[in-house]
Amino acid sequence: MNPAYISATSVLFGSAIGALGSLAATWWTHRHNDTNGRRLQDKAQRERLFMEFIDRASTAFVDALLQTSLHDPSKLVPLYASIGKLRLVASERTLEAADGVMDRIVETYYAPKFDLQTKPSLDERFDILREFTERCQAELR
Repeated sequence: MNPAYISATSVLFGSAIGALGSLAATWWTHRHNDTNGRRLQDKAQRERLFMEFIDRASTAFVDALLQTSLHDPSKLVPLYASIGKLRLVASERTLEAADGVMDRIVETYYAPKFDLQTKPSLDERFDILREFTERCQAELR
């Protein structure tokens, strides 16, 4: 075989291998960036839903503290809607904590009320979101 053919064939194979290597590196980088982008987007969506639930639960809890009973059940509908959205993306442990918050709010509507003229003793009963927020933090890590 002619040495010129061997040299030309080597150059062609070298170029092909270089092109394939470049193509594979580009594909891998693009795939990695897409995966990271989706992961960050998912995390941001869960953060928004967690904050929405916290805002609505806080509003409902204050209402429950001030009302003697649940006169208007529609006040809890936005909170139920938030839990429904959480069911789409949150972990089972976070959902259990959200259900616990909901139970505490409903219980508070029917619990004896404290007098707002005197300073109430604020204890763990009033920190209904602690477990939920701790589980949200763990899930977002």
